[in-house]
Amino acid sequence: MDRNVQRIEYRFGKVGSFAPLAAAAVMILWAAVSQSNVNGYVLAFFAALVTGVIFAKDEKAYGEALVHGLSKPMFGVIVLAVVLAAVSGKLISASGAVQTIAACVVAAGFTGKLFVAASFLITCLLAFATGTSVGAYFVVIPILFPVGVMAGASPEFMIGAIVSGAAFGDNLGPISDTTIASSATQHADLGTVVKTRTRYSLPAAAGALVLFLLFSKTTDKGAAMETAAGAANPASLIMLVVPLVIIVLCMRKKHLITALSWGILSGIAAGLLFGIYTLEDLIAFPGGFSVSGVIIEAITGTAGTMAMLIGVFALLGVLECSGFFEDVGNILTRMAKKERSTEATIVLSIGILSMVTGVISVAIVALGDLIHEIGEKAGVDRYRRANLMDCTGCVFCFLAPWTVHCVIPAQLSAQFGEGYAVAPGSVPFVNYYSLCMLVVLAVAVVTGYGRKSKG
Repeated sequence: MDRNVQRIEYRFGKVGSFAPLAAAAVMILWAAVSQSNVNGYVLAFFAALVTGVIFAKDEKAYGEALVHGLSKPMFGVIVLAVVLAAVSGKLISASGAVQTIAACVVAAGFTGKLFVAASFLITCLLAFATGTSVGAYFVVIPILFPVGVMAGASPEFMIGAIVSGAAFGDNLGPISDTTIASSATQHADLGTVVKTRTRYSLPAAAGALVLFLLFSKTTDKGAAMETAAGAANPASLIMLVVPLVIIVLCMRKKHLITALSWGILSGIAAGLLFGIYTLEDLIAFPGGFSVSGVIIEAITGTAGTMAMLIGVFALLGVLECSGFFEDVGNILTRMAKKERSTEATIVLSIGILSMVTGVISVAIVALGDLIHEIGEKAGVDRYRRANLMDCTGCVFCFLAPWTVHCVIPAQLSAQFGEGYAVAPGSVPFVNYYSLCMLVVLAVAVVTGYGRKSKG
């Protein structure tokens, strides 16, 4: 915890300190059961923040903790990325490129379950190459998601395939922040970590692919394809320069914000040059204190997600200043006795923290030293520890409906209309990669699969 931030003391001790988290959990469950959109989760986190005021002994310290959470660099990156990605996605979707691609896909007979499976594989490759799951959402969803729905795939399974592919890339990608963090904290060679991680990630990916081919739901694509065929415009395909620029820059290890910005600039230039857009289509001031156009519509459409992120990071600051992370580490350390119990402790500790923080690398860095210490004592190999940490994060963080891995895909799906919208609470049930990885982890801990032989 940052020493410049005062630790929060609560009325009723530990019971009071858990009150904000309990309020969030109740509201999140209510929102999930009710199939709420992002706004339901916004209410959950702001209810948690308000509840904490009742129990905090020092309200000033509590307020400083909220600001401490919002001051984290990751907050600024994600918020800016959400806004810029919304603009880049809107440039593509409003151009007619999606309808044109959909018409070609259906004409080729590549529809329904086949398209869902292909979307999973494409996202796997993209996320693996770029090392960013969140970046993959911003590139893939504006194109593959609406095309898949028009081609007869269920919206939920299209989102599930894309999130699953992003989880695979985040899990195995050598330039992923989680891969780097897990290897660095355990003092393990990065190349060997990636090599040994294939024992876990490839079986999970193979299982996910089979499940998407077998169980993906399909819809009636007739009405959607009539609209797509009528709006098809081959010239609009020039707008694919937007994701192309973003992908290239991410692969060259440019910052995500920089890559998204250049993608937007290239899209605006291409749209104006080829007559896809007029200046008034992009930005207009019609009078009456109003602003219109593709760009402002995209920005204002992110309001719910922005509010959600504010609530999440503010609560993260409160939990950190309450000593929550230290308490979790201390409790779980007592469970680590022998090799198998230590491995179970690693899975539980990273799982809990990645769900609470919503950021896998934060959980890995926060508990990295502790896991290194208990792992060395119990004789758990450093590569095994690094793999268990990363694989666990790519299960629990991706399956928590309040994290960016459910909220951002849900927000991006809603921009195409009510018939396309997917609730955040639905995403975990169709994220087959994370579900398969959960099985792989359970087998690995119980049977010792993937464990280095002591001989």
